Amino acid sequence: MLVLPPALPAEAAAAWVKAGDVAAVIATLPAGGEVAALETLRALCETVQAAGAAFLVEDRPDIAGAIKADGVHVASLAALARALKSVKPDGIAGVGLSSRHDAMEAGEAGADYLLFGGLDGSDPIGPVADLVNWWAELFEVPCVGVATTLEDAQALAAAGADFIALAALPDGADGAALIAAVDRHLASLERGA
Repeated sequence: MLVLPPALPAEAAAAWVKAGDVAAVIATLPAGGEVAALETLRALCETVQAAGAAFLVEDRPDIAGAIKADGVHVASLAALARALKSVKPDGIAGVGLSSRHDAMEAGEAGADYLLFGGLDGSDPIGPVADLVNWWAELFEVPCVGVATTLEDAQALAAAGADFIALAALPDGADGAALIAAVDRHLASLERGA
């Protein structure tokens, strides 16, 4: 997975998706007037989907439906309840949480995935890896850990993350290189399994 910065051009997003085996991206409504922002997000959605990844809108199930996104990513149990009503049965509803209790409730509520770590990549990797490890050992709902470096991604893979969400990626080719490096590492783990 990738967490896209709000102002990322569609062509750059497509290049990042093609740099590795990217299952989905999470995008935020860009700043500006809502009509212009909606059109920008719609173009980004179409480009990402054409590149082969699911497109999830952060915190806005209403916009996800309007632009034909694949689903929504939210950050609370209350928002998850609204998202599930809005995007199910066909769309994806994922949630980012930091407490074990809320994570269990979200899993029981029907979340498609649980994400551990802040979307901005600022959470320390140790506690994120601990949550991933706890979740992966006990529950069936896929878990995602947020990483900003290859080393973070390696730690999350070792902890049992089903998916790695790369956040705070460097611009341009450096971002694509990081995505490719993480993809190679994860592929080597799958071959060794």
